[in-house]
Amino acid sequence: MKIHFGVDYYPEHWPKKRWETDVQLMKEMGVQVVRMAEFSWFKMEPVQGEFHFEWLEEAIALLDRYGIKTILGTPTAAPPAWIIHKNPEIQPIDREGRRRFFGGRHHDCQSNPIYRAHIKQFVTAFAKRFADNPGVIGWQIDNELGNSHGELCMCASCRQLYQKWLQRKYGTIEALNQAWGTAFWSQGYNDFTQIGTPLITAAGENPSAMLDWKCYCSDLIVDFADWQAEIIREICPNHFITHNFMCFDNKVDYYDLAGLLDFVSNDIYPAGHWQKTPHQPESELAACHDVIRGYKKKPFWMMEQQSGMAGWEIMGRALEPGQMSAWAMQSVAHGADVVVFFRWRTCAMGTEQFWHGILGHSGKPGRIYNEAKKLIHTFTKYMEDFGGSMPSPQVAIVHSFRQNYALDIQPNHPQLRYIEHLQKYYKALYDKKIPVDFVQDMDDLSKYKLVIAPLQYLMTPELEQHYIDYVANGGHLILTMRTGVKDANNLCMTEIELPGRLGELCGIEVPEYDCLLEATGGVLYGKKEYEIQKWCDIIELKGASQIAEYSTGFYKQTPAITENKYGSGIAWYIGTEPGEELMEDIMTYISEVCEIETLGTAGNGVEMMTRESEDKVWLFVINHTNDEQVYHLHGRYTLLEGEREEMLKPYEVQLFVGNKHK
Repeated sequence: MKIHFGVDYYPEHWPKKRWETDVQLMKEMGVQVVRMAEFSWFKMEPVQGEFHFEWLEEAIALLDRYGIKTILGTPTAAPPAWIIHKNPEIQPIDREGRRRFFGGRHHDCQSNPIYRAHIKQFVTAFAKRFADNPGVIGWQIDNELGNSHGELCMCASCRQLYQKWLQRKYGTIEALNQAWGTAFWSQGYNDFTQIGTPLITAAGENPSAMLDWKCYCSDLIVDFADWQAEIIREICPNHFITHNFMCFDNKVDYYDLAGLLDFVSNDIYPAGHWQKTPHQPESELAACHDVIRGYKKKPFWMMEQQSGMAGWEIMGRALEPGQMSAWAMQSVAHGADVVVFFRWRTCAMGTEQFWHGILGHSGKPGRIYNEAKKLIHTFTKYMEDFGGSMPSPQVAIVHSFRQNYALDIQPNHPQLRYIEHLQKYYKALYDKKIPVDFVQDMDDLSKYKLVIAPLQYLMTPELEQHYIDYVANGGHLILTMRTGVKDANNLCMTEIELPGRLGELCGIEVPEYDCLLEATGGVLYGKKEYEIQKWCDIIELKGASQIAEYSTGFYKQTPAITENKYGSGIAWYIGTEPGEELMEDIMTYISEVCEIETLGTAGNGVEMMTRESEDKVWLFVINHTNDEQVYHLHGRYTLLEGEREEMLKPYEVQLFVGNKHK
């Protein structure tokens, strides 16, 4: 059975007499899968060792009778009160040394051996009970690992594990002192047991120590997930295992976490109340899907796709008619083979009682239900054809959790944010209807016509050589400000001017720089002046050509953007953060030099994206606005779904197919 659409379902929140009504409505809507039980530990184990899975078996059997399969979530993000009462030490400690208590979720320390013993007992029993259940097809480990754990946990268990992690990495305390630069501020250690978790200090903190702490936290989460996955794999060898990621969230290195999963899943809420605008810009949503696809270089699932107004204490905006469908098909366009809507019915209790779902509090089908039903019935037949296919972009953006960690520790400018900076390059390409992959820095780059590597703050000799080889062999590379500043241990480079050996690749040196603190600057490109933000590398040419110059500061009329031919390729260096207008124009120039193909032309709010099989290309054209839009395609395609080619109604999704060029 192929699965394409589903919902997140919580039957334990509703009377049993309502369940069959829910399942009948799901069947009519076209639902093929549900996720359940990821927060139901107490209902399944109300006291230690006493397991009650009967209610869940009944729900799964009911769903299965209607042809709807189940994914089970391990409920380890919400240990019940009896565990906390028995073992209060499993509750996490924050940077101020305060205990975080029961009453919400994620009130756990993932390193604590006592907590892990509770988990092992429960997950083993859980997996054994459902290993041969015909309605169960797979498992989700925990829920949104890293969520709410931003500055957790710093308890005694974490301290001991961190010390062991450091000892494995460095071998000797002398090597650690050297790598951390502990000669500064008398921070040297005689023994690994002297090293603590990074509780809040009186003033300042060691950047190298903080980078290791972030990497340790990531490794701990990956180990926590892998440990659970191994229990399930041994008992349930025929079930898949996944986990619901959160786009670019940077607590855990998702590339590492993806390695232990059969496929990755994602959660996305474009209209959450935390968004700076009524809803997250479509380019940012597209980037989220692309990076999720990049974590495993495979199609993915949307495990939580927003279906209604989102909020806890405060609510976001209501979704306009058609908006949910446009967002769902945007996920599909970028590589989702399955879309699971969160949630089936709006909950009447607890923190999320205003996080709306397909059905409202009353449980009566309405506008959202009918829209989801139409979407599913329209597109399921096409998803059968292109399932497993992948986009095939000509452009890649390098994304690194370690770079993100290091710039979180020392952002250099108070408004410089690693992901926001990447998103600006992504948006310029998105607006031009140019698809993008996200890649890790040491991935094979040879298939891409253009690679953009922003903020390569941490640098190694291997990565320098990787970029040099890519360009020498005909690649086109964009490097930016703050490249080659630090080594892998987060210590500043001292042997050569910035950007290190990559200065030869770019034909430049950067002996000075300027932080545009509470200021903006200007750049002349062509015959036009543009605004720039946050930073200015003061560049000296060492063989490169200047293609833009500063128009402000004591360094005006010096290079801001350079171009250098190297081997068979070209390297560009962008020594500042371009404003939106300069970013658009400079990326137009570079994409033309690289002969990057665009999918078509259209105004803002119209998205184009492709997925490809061996012989076919499926093209999605999505209107993310509530106005009619026009567009033009740069290729020959047959319209499969949509009312009128080159015209879009508000929030309309059109689907085309074409033959792949050999």
